[in-house]
Amino acid sequence: MRLILLGPPGAGKGTQAQRLVEKYGIVQLSTGDMLRAAVAAGTPVGLRAKDIMAGGGLVPDEVVVGIISDRIEEPDARNGFILDGFPRTVPQAEALDDLLKNKRLKLDAVIELRVNESALLQRVETRVAQMRERGETVRADDTPEVLSKRLASYRAQTEPLVHHYADKGNLITIDGMMSIEEVTAAIDRVLAALGAAESVAKPARAAARKTARKVGKKAAKKGAKSAKKPAAKAAKPTKKAAKKAKKAVKAPAKAAKASPRKAKKAAKPAAKGVKKQAKKAAKATKARSAGKKVAKTRKTAGKTARKAAKTVTKKRVGTAKRLTKRR
Repeated sequence: MRLILLGPPGAGKGTQAQRLVEKYGIVQLSTGDMLRAAVAAGTPVGLRAKDIMAGGGLVPDEVVVGIISDRIEEPDARNGFILDGFPRTVPQAEALDDLLKNKRLKLDAVIELRVNESALLQRVETRVAQMRERGETVRADDTPEVLSKRLASYRAQTEPLVHHYADKGNLITIDGMMSIEEVTAAIDRVLAALGAAESVAKPARAAARKTARKVGKKAAKKGAKSAKKPAAKAAKPTKKAAKKAKKAVKAPAKAAKASPRKAKKAAKPAAKGVKKQAKKAAKATKARSAGKKVAKTRKTAGKTARKAAKTVTKKRVGTAKRLTKRR
């Protein structure tokens, strides 16, 4: 399970994150903790961050994204994680989107704890007043003045993330003004519903992939059959043409035996028949598989026709000589 908790300071994100960690066995990834751990470990990204921080600069987004990339590869993050303090801006969210896409991971949900800022300020003022009455020390960052500045910063930088994740369909908004227990229960219901939807979606996706493979195979088979049919169909007229051509060229030779006149007469339609069949054969050559057979048939038909014509001519010459002698 991979989650992001959004909400202004004082919305109760830290409390809810801890409860989610305990319930789902996931890790809470704090940007500050990750930076310190990377620096201590001496990783390439950690060393780069160390140099920047030593110079008093702000660690750029690409360095933070690099640290997150390394961190979510660790064994304890395999079950999932909650990002705390990142992303804070839309460019950071887009960089995170790219990172998860490259790792073939996705966010399960972005949970926004929506609160009333005036009520938050009232709560802080009441708590600070009570602490002072009891003589307790009030933290410098836990005052209405500091909270007002932090809320203004949240509105300017982080609130646009609500629209970013809403557009992507990841956002779930929960009323953060409810009691801690009620907020926890609402988050649990949402995550349970998401888990149920995922368990239903998995077999559906598997079935869809199976159907797609079946359809693909069927289409491939059909395509192969369709490819064979035109070739076989084209081959038929070629064989037919060859038979007709053979028959046609035999006619003049047969006729020559009877008489020269008949031979001459038979030679003309034979020649026409050969040409006609040759044309049909030429059309059939469009099918690649039949091309060679057609060429061979035409060659054979031409040779036979020439041979038949020579035979007819010889017969005619011989007959003419015999008639001349008789006269």
